[in-house]
Amino acid sequence: MARDIPTLLHDIFGFTAFRGVQEQVVGRVMAGRPTLAIMPTGAGKSLCYQLPAAALDGCCIVVSPLIALMHDQLRAANAVGLRAASLTSVDADWRETQDRLRQGELDLLYVAPERASGEGFRALLRTAKIALFAIDEAHCVSEWGHDFRPDYRLLRPLLDEFPDVPRLALTATADAHTRRDILVQLGIPEDGLIISGFDRPNIRYAVHPREGLTRQLADLLGQHPGPGVVYAQTRAATEKLAETLGRGGRAVRAYHAGMDPAQRAANQAAFIASEDMVMVATVAFGMGIDKPDVRFVAHAGLPKSIEGYYQESGRAGRDGEPAVAHLFWGAEDFARARMRIAELEPARQQGERARIAALGALVETATCRRAILLRHFGEDPPPTCGNCDNCLSPPASVDATQTARKYLSAVYRTGQSFGAGHIEAVLTAAANDKVRERGHDRISVHGIVSGDETALLRPVQRALLVRDALETTEHGGLMLGPNARPILRGEEEVRILVPPRRERRGRRNARNGADANPVGDPLFDALRACRRELAQEGGVPPYVIFHDSTLREMAEQRPSNIREMSHISGIGQKKLDAYGDAFLAAIRPFL
Repeated sequence: MARDIPTLLHDIFGFTAFRGVQEQVVGRVMAGRPTLAIMPTGAGKSLCYQLPAAALDGCCIVVSPLIALMHDQLRAANAVGLRAASLTSVDADWRETQDRLRQGELDLLYVAPERASGEGFRALLRTAKIALFAIDEAHCVSEWGHDFRPDYRLLRPLLDEFPDVPRLALTATADAHTRRDILVQLGIPEDGLIISGFDRPNIRYAVHPREGLTRQLADLLGQHPGPGVVYAQTRAATEKLAETLGRGGRAVRAYHAGMDPAQRAANQAAFIASEDMVMVATVAFGMGIDKPDVRFVAHAGLPKSIEGYYQESGRAGRDGEPAVAHLFWGAEDFARARMRIAELEPARQQGERARIAALGALVETATCRRAILLRHFGEDPPPTCGNCDNCLSPPASVDATQTARKYLSAVYRTGQSFGAGHIEAVLTAAANDKVRERGHDRISVHGIVSGDETALLRPVQRALLVRDALETTEHGGLMLGPNARPILRGEEEVRILVPPRRERRGRRNARNGADANPVGDPLFDALRACRRELAQEGGVPPYVIFHDSTLREMAEQRPSNIREMSHISGIGQKKLDAYGDAFLAAIRPFL
């Protein structure tokens, strides 16, 4: 017999109401109807299966792609009083877990798709009562998704063997094509699709060309306290950036697959437990981290796709609090990405070109960044959002079509084999022995750029590479790309952005709305100290005790007894029993 949902929502999770489409999703699950829920990160996807798991008889099987992600969710589930366990390659208590499953002593069991798709696991489930199948990160099932995992496609026989058990697929990242594929692969009817929308209004998006990356990142760290992630494109860059940024006094760690596993695990554990650490990592970091209080995510280079960028930047602000996503890019990023296309199977090349073009539109736009992202996922957003760099400080743009035609002509007339420095020297008639030796001081484009137009050459070259009007040769030279012809013929305009002048800000004083916590509030600081002490005693990250939003509400409401404390959002019965007295003691001196 299912238990009362509103009561469980408050008693277990401490919430008096659902958010967004949570109620719709939970309602379908409780009615036994197969469902695909598309919900942005931070919208409370896990509650959509954890709440039914508490309400229904039997165990909810959660298929999740990474062990670290399972263990993070396991800690959070156990903290609110759910009976949860995992079966992974690193779990030594697997016999006990299987016994608990058979005896009906589990609400949640987390497994990887590799295990879930095996006959042995199916045989185990035949001996237990199963209430629900939840497939997390469901975009991994689709070959059209940005993070395809073949084992996800083997889940259908498991689901079909238990036809009376409802199935719930969840993801934050799926375009229209990927959504259709998920429905087909997991046997979910079209009327089971629920889309909450892709907007993350608490994230402020900003995009800038790389111009002294280390300084740009150091400024970002200085402006934004709290945990942060910096994504680097190579392992070497990860370690170098971590070392350099760490000299600024902030705790900075590195993370990549080539590190010693023990050191990598130690760095990850330190980051999860921290309240101000920065992790410099390759993109493998984060998918398995359920850390809600990341205040900023920075990309030190171009991500692989819009979907990848949405997912990676979405690791900021999972708690719904203000956060920042900052992308630093270079024209060479686009050049390298296009060179890699030739290494792909012919059937995949067109799709990869479309992904690169979508990224080009994101970094080049003078309009709302959020609108570009949301239109990519099929939404019809308003023209401005008020919370991205272009909406907050609209950039001017200039018509650089003639300069672009001059640049392309110079590339062509010099033989399509020289780099940007040589092309600029030819166009500006710079004193250069190499130009004279090659006879390029006698061609028609020599010296046709001067004065203020000279400052346009580098941004024009960058724009031409983004648009695939220029390509790089294997030796680093420039040659005409497939989109050069319409520009040379005057059929296509080239406009480039002139970013607004930015004022220099003091370190840690200009928070840009990225930290909603009170500054210099002794009660809030005391509550954080209490949380930190309880987390250390329990061996869990601070956010597992309570999120910052719960501490802020405590500081505002100042409850003086357990009854008043129970009305604070995010405090369920188990946490009230475990931590209520400690936080009341921290508040008492301020009453």
